[in-house]
Amino acid sequence: MPNILLADDHDLVRDTIAAYLETIDGFKVLTAPNLDVALETMGGLDAIDLLILDYNMPGMNGLDGLDRARKGHPATKVALMSGVANREVANAAMARGADGFIPKSLTAASMVNAIKFVLSGERYFPFDFAAPETSIAPDSTFADLSEREMQTLEQLCIGLSNKEIARNLGIQEVTVKLHVKNLLAKLGVSNRTQAALLAKERHLF
Repeated sequence: MPNILLADDHDLVRDTIAAYLETIDGFKVLTAPNLDVALETMGGLDAIDLLILDYNMPGMNGLDGLDRARKGHPATKVALMSGVANREVANAAMARGADGFIPKSLTAASMVNAIKFVLSGERYFPFDFAAPETSIAPDSTFADLSEREMQTLEQLCIGLSNKEIARNLGIQEVTVKLHVKNLLAKLGVSNRTQAALLAKERHLF
């Protein structure tokens, strides 16, 4: 069972997110109102798998709090969460070793996906933050996908295996593998999880 420590100085936000995450199978969530309490809590525990830090809470001093957390607990994944941080802050956090940047504007389901992504060993960064200001319209990202590739992507978004997708679409599993390979190349992502996250972030399905 993954152990998460969520640190945020806004009681309502912190408790609401924690309560929601607690409803997700496999999550155990602890909370802290500021960075110092979070680090103190970490010191008394054997294993926190993911520490989520609010960017604007007391003790953070910009990204210095991220550095303190990573230096003090190098075995723990650390993600930054914010409702106000801009693209520059997000990119700086990732450059300084954050395992993820989670905007508070994400939907509940997308936030859970982001957390699962980080816990799986990947680094999560929202595509909208990674894109330049003059990025093209979201729907054009998927313009090169064939109808069958779009159907396959939709199935990936609900977490189905190749075998399940093949059954749902009435095609061979080897054909599904080919569709997945092609859509990953067209979207410029390296795995099916990233493809699903991109589709969800762009509200494709």
